[in-house]
Amino acid sequence: MSMTRVDVLVLGLGPAGACAATQAARQGCTVIGVDRKQVAGRPVQCAEFVPAMIGMDVADLQSSVRQHIASMTTFVEQDAPDIRENFPGHMLDRAAFDAHLVGQALASGAQCTLGVSARRITAQGVVILSDGRSIMPRVIIGADGPRSLAGRAIGQINTALVETRQITVPLHHAHEATDIFLSADIPGGYGWLFPKGDVANLGAGVDPASKHQLKSIVHRLHETLMARDQVGARILGLTGGLIPVGGLLQPWGRIAHTLVLLAGDAAGLTNPVTGAGISAAVHSGRLAGLAAAATTGGDLSAPQDYAEDYAEALNDIFGAALTRARQRRVTLAARRPGKEDLRQSWIAYPQYWTGAA
Repeated sequence: MSMTRVDVLVLGLGPAGACAATQAARQGCTVIGVDRKQVAGRPVQCAEFVPAMIGMDVADLQSSVRQHIASMTTFVEQDAPDIRENFPGHMLDRAAFDAHLVGQALASGAQCTLGVSARRITAQGVVILSDGRSIMPRVIIGADGPRSLAGRAIGQINTALVETRQITVPLHHAHEATDIFLSADIPGGYGWLFPKGDVANLGAGVDPASKHQLKSIVHRLHETLMARDQVGARILGLTGGLIPVGGLLQPWGRIAHTLVLLAGDAAGLTNPVTGAGISAAVHSGRLAGLAAAATTGGDLSAPQDYAEDYAEALNDIFGAALTRARQRRVTLAARRPGKEDLRQSWIAYPQYWTGAA
């Protein structure tokens, strides 16, 4: 088939990729975006909680919000729960959220195709798609998740990962808090209950070495909450996936004359402690789209300058938080944690924020 030349090719149309496509198209770039999912945001592989401040970055957010969150309740082993008031956020309908962002990209002029993935990237920077097309972009934006093909092509690979499992269950009583469960029996992660109207997302994440325990961990948590009459027995949905927990990668590289920018999970922007990544995906996607547009429309003799500016912006915004979270994670993994170790590793406690990062 003939070669298609384009300013920007976006791999992945989740929050990072859709926002990148929108920004690049708004700056006048020709943009193609592809995603292997047949329907935007489905299947959902996310706990669906976002902090309230994401509303500053996403217009018309309310159409995707299913419930507001007011506080966080943390359970450490069998101790009485600790409640952190004033922890505002939103529970999203993630599929609706992703569809909304893809709609914005389309409205901005990006050509977005679902059900199509990148098969390989050649040494000349040509991207071969699963539908047979060959694309020669000036900039590739890799927003294709923890195991990014774009990242692998430039030697930037997420090697530290967490495995997750989540079920959706009926919620028996109205609830406006995110519930967090910390235990030495959940190695390398934590359990959660996130309410979403009359249902709740109930799950856990663990180090890959403990993946074989994940199903039983979530099952025990489900039984505990059923015994409290907090949730029902029926499992309405099941999902899971990988979360990168190694911190920020070098978010750019080159393949021949093609610049590659990484955003969202592909860049390692997910918080290594909480697993939160939607806000970082949105913000980094927008920055990547702007950097791509600057590269294609600016001084073509200095594309590296725009890439380095992008990397510097990501580090300025996310670097300190990711470094602290990564250090807390490493410290926690050094031994079987006690209660105080667990508290020091979680954002709801002041000891998380004190001491060296």
